[in-house]
Amino acid sequence: MNIRAIQYLVTLAEVKHFSRAADICFVSQPTLSTQIRKIEEELGVQLVERSPRQVMLTRVGEEVVERARRVLDEVEAMKAVARRSRDPHSGTLRLGIFPTLAPYFLPHVVPTIRHRYPRLTLRLFEEKTEDILDMLDHGRLDGGLLALPVSNEQLVTRRLFEEPFVLAVPDGHPLCKQSALTTADLQDQELLLLEDGHCLRDQALDICRTAGAHEKLDFHATSMETLRQMVAANTGITLLPVLSVKPPIAPTDNLVIKPFAGPAPKRVIAMVWRKSSALGDFLDELAMLFADIDPTLLEP
Repeated sequence: MNIRAIQYLVTLAEVKHFSRAADICFVSQPTLSTQIRKIEEELGVQLVERSPRQVMLTRVGEEVVERARRVLDEVEAMKAVARRSRDPHSGTLRLGIFPTLAPYFLPHVVPTIRHRYPRLTLRLFEEKTEDILDMLDHGRLDGGLLALPVSNEQLVTRRLFEEPFVLAVPDGHPLCKQSALTTADLQDQELLLLEDGHCLRDQALDICRTAGAHEKLDFHATSMETLRQMVAANTGITLLPVLSVKPPIAPTDNLVIKPFAGPAPKRVIAMVWRKSSALGDFLDELAMLFADIDPTLLEP
């Protein structure tokens, strides 16, 4: 049994298709099949149920694949230790970031990262929170930028900053007349929200419950930009994180942004990574860089 064969098995378990797994691994299908059969022969058990239409893992196959993933994680960790010992600021870093933060935060920090770490290759994955956590758990990411809370005892969590929310209303809406709002002004209001799966939806729902507002049930947006355009089209009002209305984001016609007076509703952004990660020291260093965002960008 060798590391390459283990990689073949894990890839097959993920895509459940021999030909596709072979393409991903850059080998022929017979080569991949032969290596997996050798693992089965060595272990003396069947790991994969083969049929013309689908590939399924046996029960013992699922257990073996779970352990195989941990083996591959450790191999990557060994490589990372060696790489970082040669040059702590080089190599490839895989970072996940959720969609309602990525396009608004990254333009403010990526240029600084490139300047400070010119030998670092930063691979960014824009994914929903649950997918980032899953990718971290399976070693497909080195770290992630998420909104708290994150309940996972296997992760290191570093708070970066608090991002206030603002209210987006169409021009002419009654709330436009107020210079600053309180959450009490949201009482009985109907808010446009994102579809299920976005952490911003959950955050907005929490604010709605506290303020006595409710969700507009006949529409769920797939993105922040959809929310913005629906408000501009006089379809309703919504909550937006403040970075999403700061330059370089261009203003939207017929959209008025109203800040909250006093303690505004907010979300807490954090960076997380596995406690077992060999990159812990560098990720801690990177977290401090992310936390050093211009404070004026976080002013409503």
